Amino acid sequence: MKVIFLKDVKGKGKKGDIKNVADGYAQNFLIKQGLAIEANSSNISSLNAQKKKEEKMAAQELADAKKLKEEIEKITVELSAKAGEGGRLFGSITSKQIAEELQKKHGIKIDKRKIELEDAIRALGYTKVPVKLHTEVNATLNVHVKEVN
Repeated sequence: MKVIFLKDVKGKGKKGDIKNVADGYAQNFLIKQGLAIEANSSNISSLNAQKKKEEKMAAQELADAKKLKEEIEKITVELSAKAGEGGRLFGSITSKQIAEELQKKHGIKIDKRKIELEDAIRALGYTKVPVKLHTEVNATLNVHVKEVN
């Protein structure tokens, strides 16, 4: 019997696969457990429609990420902190602070985990910070840290 897998089944198939399996296994286990449905013409056409919809959504996400990259690379986020001699900060600037400032001043909401700051910023001046917007899109954000008077 041909079935369409609704979920991944170890050793048998992944979600969305159409496979031929034993009739008893299909009826008594896969269909009963909700892991698969019978592969008839209507189910196959709905699966194809769903795949097209997912591809369209993925393309839209990629386009949005590219648009956001252009916006981010034009922006300079300005933060101020107390500093000692030689421009060393008393604390540090973290990715959370950068994300909050970006939201507050520019209205761009980015998760702090997407800001790939290897180590917190501990000095005054300009720093280029990589931001991962999508699996294929990376942007560079300029961060300017100035001293509080």
